[in-house]
Amino acid sequence: MIRAYLLETGPDGGSHVRRGSIRADALVGAQSISFSETPAHASLDWHNAPAAQYVITLSGTLEFTTRDGESFVLCPGEVLIATDQTGSGHEWRLVDDAPWRRAYVIFAPGADPQFIPDP
Repeated sequence: MIRAYLLETGPDGGSHVRRGSIRADALVGAQSISFSETPAHASLDWHNAPAAQYVITLSGTLEFTTRDGESFVLCPGEVLIATDQTGSGHEWRLVDDAPWRRAYVIFAPGADPQFIPDP
């Protein structure tokens, strides 16, 4: 299974994280894919996801935090499912010496990201 973290906006308007995985045998409708690189030791202050998307980490280790203090570490090979397009948002910082190389896969309208939450 591929480790995944779902960032979503809760009923309280805050960004919240759920840990889980992505169903490996299902296709997910995608609208586009793009790639990005950020230098080591970078960070990004509070923001929301610009679109519902997978963020697939190729290199770099990051710590994500929500305004309510929830946090998780995203490692290479893991996937962030960012759906918190509204609400209080999240921030991140690189915590190792590698650049953050990643692929953004924007979901097609109505696509199911196939997230399986941990029990």
